[in-house]
Amino acid sequence: MTRLRSAAFLLSAMVALSGCALFGDDLDRSERPVPAKLLSDMNSRGLSVASPILVRVFKQESELELWKMGRDGRYALLKTYPICRWSGKLGPKTMEGDRQTPEGFYSVAPAQMNPDSRYYLSFNLGFPNRLEAALGYQGAALMIHGACSSSGCYAVTDTAAFEIYAVAREAFRGGQGAFQVEALPFRMTPANLALHRNDPNMPFWRTLKEGSDAFELTRREPRVGSCGGRYVFNADTLDPAADPLAPCPPLAVDATLAAAVAAKAARDDAAAMAIATVNPVLPAMSYVDGGMHPAFRAILQEKGAAKLSKMTSDKTKVSRPDAALGREKQARSVLRDLYQPRANSARGPTPSRRKTRL
Repeated sequence: MTRLRSAAFLLSAMVALSGCALFGDDLDRSERPVPAKLLSDMNSRGLSVASPILVRVFKQESELELWKMGRDGRYALLKTYPICRWSGKLGPKTMEGDRQTPEGFYSVAPAQMNPDSRYYLSFNLGFPNRLEAALGYQGAALMIHGACSSSGCYAVTDTAAFEIYAVAREAFRGGQGAFQVEALPFRMTPANLALHRNDPNMPFWRTLKEGSDAFELTRREPRVGSCGGRYVFNADTLDPAADPLAPCPPLAVDATLAAAVAAKAARDDAAAMAIATVNPVLPAMSYVDGGMHPAFRAILQEKGAAKLSKMTSDKTKVSRPDAALGREKQARSVLRDLYQPRANSARGPTPSRRKTRL
């Protein structure tokens, strides 16, 4: 299954990249219509081009998911894009110039869309958000954009940036005031919890997991707030204007959802502990500078940086290609055969029946 999935991604990446020649300067790229194939996919699943969207980013896996709201108010996965380049390493962005791509929950309004981006098309994540600003985190102009070059951004190629931008544009025109971006360090599987169990960022990542789990269980956008210096999700009585560092007041939450999130966390923790028992020694995790989806890494290895640059952008070179190739394979693929996400399921990943060591 893993090999088939990787092969499918490589094929889809090559097909997508071949479309870059269509995007010259003859038309306003920010106003081009949503591609017919993507519209057909929406129509076949009863999804409206004008319905709201939600974006999820998984740094370790170098994948971006574009979700569309269905008639029932729940989100359905429309398309997964391989990310060509992100910089830094796993963990949140905290200071200007650290090359870190952000991790957290962000809201993107029409004013954050940039039709004149130097990286084809882009939108600003809004880093630092209210919580990050209160914590003293610094940085600006952190984007999801085209090309294959990153210095704190997620670069998805010109073609993918065009598709995402066009779908977002139509959602805004359909009445969505802002769309949520969930930027996560990795897919929140028991395998990844086991793999990163000793990372000092794990308490922060567990907070992100609460919001991620709420989405996976309901397929509805979690309401995001902050207090006590942390994210709080789906709290009815939290004042959105309150100091994010002030102690949390008594919070009214949906008891059923809260219980479901807690039960999922308990199951995932138990599964992670079982994996950790089989794998008491953690593999070395090394990031020279960020990451790149295996589909693009294969092109980089076979064709070289100049070819990949031409395939992913009209004008921009691949950033730090040697670092992209030098990244430890374990940092992106350890445990990938243990737990595979089950598509469009709220029940989470399916564990392997065999005990596999790291």
